[in-house]
Amino acid sequence: MERLFYIIKKYIPAKLFAALQPVYHYLLAALAAAWYGWPSNKLIIIGVTGTTGKTTSIYLIAKMLALAGYKTGFTSTAIFNDGENEWLNDKKMTMAGRFFTQKMLKKMVKNNCRYGLVETTSQGIEQFRHQFINYDILIFTGLYPEHVEAHGSFANYREAKGKLFKHLKKCQTKYANDKKQVVRAENGFKKIAANRVKKTIIANADDVNVDYFLDFWAEEKIIYANRNEFKTNITNNKMQFVKYGDIESSKDGIEFTVDDKIKVNLNLLGEYNAANAMTAVCLGLSQGINLEKIKIGLAKINGVPGRMEVIKDVRRGFIVIVDYAFEPEALKKIYAAILKLEHNKIIHVLGSTGGGRDVARRPKLGALAGEQADVVIITNEDPYDDDPRLIIDQVVAGALKAGKIENKNLFKIEDRRQAIKRALFLARADDLVLITGKGSEQAICLADGVKIPWDDREVVKEELNLAPRQIV
Repeated sequence: MERLFYIIKKYIPAKLFAALQPVYHYLLAALAAAWYGWPSNKLIIIGVTGTTGKTTSIYLIAKMLALAGYKTGFTSTAIFNDGENEWLNDKKMTMAGRFFTQKMLKKMVKNNCRYGLVETTSQGIEQFRHQFINYDILIFTGLYPEHVEAHGSFANYREAKGKLFKHLKKCQTKYANDKKQVVRAENGFKKIAANRVKKTIIANADDVNVDYFLDFWAEEKIIYANRNEFKTNITNNKMQFVKYGDIESSKDGIEFTVDDKIKVNLNLLGEYNAANAMTAVCLGLSQGINLEKIKIGLAKINGVPGRMEVIKDVRRGFIVIVDYAFEPEALKKIYAAILKLEHNKIIHVLGSTGGGRDVARRPKLGALAGEQADVVIITNEDPYDDDPRLIIDQVVAGALKAGKIENKNLFKIEDRRQAIKRALFLARADDLVLITGKGSEQAICLADGVKIPWDDREVVKEELNLAPRQIV
């Protein structure tokens, strides 16, 4: 059915299609939901949005809920899970197409999931991919300038996110039994007997944009903030406020305190992941899961694919960290984390994307790497229809400005495999090789829609020629 729409689209003149685009996207969303039987009405649906932290938050929430006894499915930038099977996202889309998302939700229903999580993006919202999904809980992780070229301005970008929160008020009320199974409430007695699923907003109160999102309607609002960095002026006593702090990091992960009493251990590098874990803490509390059980569930999660994922070469004595970070603010967080790890040299492999993405970020990425890493290798990422050499040169310009010297501690290698190979060749004992931009993505996007299979993590293992016992 979806393919039929795309075939029809080819025969519509470009100018006419541009004018009809909103109608096209809206009708496609309605058709997808109807085709699969409105599955979001049969699950407790959690939407997660923000500039960064969405995928990690979804993974932590889903695993915490599952470990608490509630089968959960999810769609995210990195991974898909239908409640029974889990696989890497191979679509090069953060928020998948309407038919795919509705199909996934239907699978979750079929597999007896109680919760479904949907990573919801601003561009997906603009294309009405959120329409006809009956959300119950929305989570705001934070916001900073990104996708500005696609939206025209930061204000437009924030407004696009806001459309999701405005949508919450239109979503149909659901009822769930004590096992969190959504049930029909056909009369007054059943409505009293079942638990109404409250439409809820959970928001990061350390973000300067939090007030904008909290102004939208919800039956319940929960905010979380680092008590040492609490920036908002919110004084509404009706909101639940969950504090965290005392963040400590080690080579194995982080530890932090919730509400000054419960210590939570997380097997993820990077102190910023405490904020991501707080989305799971607040979500759990909103669903009546006690803090002790949430703590136990989070402690059992061993990393998120392609997010600060560590590969240790026991034989040669250095580590490789693979991360998805592709824009400056995220990269700053990565460096804040890895600079606290014991290391000799840092060798950084990175690039930047094409396809109409934010061009201004390219020299900024190069400058950040040039300032922090000992050796910088600039390579291909996802050029799409742009000239990959031009993208590389723009990233290199930033590294040069930061003081790096080409062919001494700065190298241009267009072939990403060869770039990774060079980094691994240069690495010595106690060095740290950082590879950013793609994480666990399963393809590199080239011109004319061509995709070549790819996985930074697998390439690292292949080039190191590590046997399973040598990989940790």
